[in-house]
Amino acid sequence: MNRAFLPYVKSLFVAMVAVSSVAYAAEESKAPKADPAKGEAVFTSMACIGCHGPNGNSTIVQNPKLAGQVEQYIVKQLADFKTPQRTNPVMSAIAKTVSDVDAKNVAAYLSAQKPAPGAAKNKDTVELGKKIYRGGIPEKNVPACAGCHGATGNGIPAQFPRLAGQHQEYTIAQLTNFRAGTRNNSVQMTTIAKRMLDDEIQAVADYVAGLK
Repeated sequence: MNRAFLPYVKSLFVAMVAVSSVAYAAEESKAPKADPAKGEAVFTSMACIGCHGPNGNSTIVQNPKLAGQVEQYIVKQLADFKTPQRTNPVMSAIAKTVSDVDAKNVAAYLSAQKPAPGAAKNKDTVELGKKIYRGGIPEKNVPACAGCHGATGNGIPAQFPRLAGQHQEYTIAQLTNFRAGTRNNSVQMTTIAKRMLDDEIQAVADYVAGLK
């Protein structure tokens, strides 16, 4: 290609990207905003409270607390439950009856709720959990959990979920499922979990439960 022509090509490419970005932003602005009030109605009418508790604060350790969870994460998980990437006899069946609009409304409602605090239970492993969460396991190429989920476990909106205060049992189950490949909707988490032993998973889960 003629080198004199390269600046023109580059400028054209930049212009195309800019136009695409503007078009995408315009489409986003046209999308209806999520309605938390409608989300609450769906959450209540579908008996989600039975498993996830009032306002999303589950008291059943096998079921996750959803109050205060990252909105986009909830939407993604409901979508994933409709696919083989993440299967659960109860949630897969329920998710298939939830429309995209209802999923966004429910997520908006739950993300706005105040999460109930949790607590670490095992004082013998809390330091190990803290070490892994904050610094990872360098010799195994396990990154610090805080790098994605935040120093206080509150997650990063639109990217990574909130972990703070989550039931130990639920977190252990999910990390174990990632490691076994029975949950495969995150390549990153599958890769990380495969490098962790049971005691390391348990320690991290316990430490996370005590974050606020």
